[in-house]
Amino acid sequence: MDGLQEQAARTLPADIYGYFCRGAGAGVSAAEASEAWDRLRLRPHVLRDVSSCDTSTTVLGTSVATPVLVAPSTLQRRADPEGEAATARGVARAGSLLAVTSNTAVPFSALPASGAPWWVQVYVARDRSLTVEVLQRAKAAGARAVVLTADTPVIGSHGKPGAHVADFVQPEDLYGNVTGIPAREAAEHAPDLTPEVIGWLREQTGLPVVVKGVLRGDDAREFAAAGASGLLVSNHGGRQLDGLVPTAWALPEVVGAVAGTGTEVYVDGGLCRGTHVLSALALGARAVFIGRPVLWALTVAGDAGVARLVDELTRELAEAMRIVGASSLDQVERDLLWELPLNQIGRDPVNHPRANSGTCAEQEAP
Repeated sequence: MDGLQEQAARTLPADIYGYFCRGAGAGVSAAEASEAWDRLRLRPHVLRDVSSCDTSTTVLGTSVATPVLVAPSTLQRRADPEGEAATARGVARAGSLLAVTSNTAVPFSALPASGAPWWVQVYVARDRSLTVEVLQRAKAAGARAVVLTADTPVIGSHGKPGAHVADFVQPEDLYGNVTGIPAREAAEHAPDLTPEVIGWLREQTGLPVVVKGVLRGDDAREFAAAGASGLLVSNHGGRQLDGLVPTAWALPEVVGAVAGTGTEVYVDGGLCRGTHVLSALALGARAVFIGRPVLWALTVAGDAGVARLVDELTRELAEAMRIVGASSLDQVERDLLWELPLNQIGRDPVNHPRANSGTCAEQEAP
């Protein structure tokens, strides 16, 4: 991935590149996401047979060749004219799975041709009929799960009061899966959601529901009890509120809270290398989601770039697995990580320039 962001920066319009990169506030959370993974340390088993290495797994029953999955991101047509359709082709070539934002200009009906398995990410709108229409179109096009983004009761301002993606793009960039362009107020995120919405989404679709934006164990237990099939540990790429806990720190508590329930846990945010992925799996994640790097890859080389990115991270993961003595993902366990107290992991925060670089953090609209 070396140089990928720089190449994308030279290609993308400045406002779109800035939107992809930026975090909330001073950009501390966006900047420290990868650093949190860098602070973890591995302790390998040796003299293990690693003549072969299997990175395949399942997520909610869907078989994938890699636990490196693709996060939902808006404005993908600004990175490549075919947007999520191109991303899906790259994902299919890599044997992965993608989540597709409801704020996409690409019709869901354009996705099945890729052959990639996909989940639909939704924000529940004030006018729930808009959400129902999106869900119906997604299910008809083959979505296998619903990803509820739960951490946006209001939209973070990114340091500018009232800042919103719709302020600098056309509505046609956002609403490819509803009839017409909805009124701004109707399309706003519903601020009154409770865990009952998990059951409502299941009733509307018959699909499993993954709750995205979970950073606490007590929330995790509540959502699992309300029927969530999966939880995505995420701080929205540092885009909603600055100063949120890095996902690398939050993951163990969430995993522990739902142990034994059958609820799958995933994580995003700042995962840039195969060793990051391996650490996340050792902490109990079933799979990881990659965001901004996919946008850079899509910008630079379209679907081929996306496939190459996922393949590269998977190769790095496989190499790291073999070196730590794990020939399959079921051998990746917590004891591969050196247990460092959280107060030491978080000591002496890096003195980041407040530049909102967000190189490897998760990315999603808004």
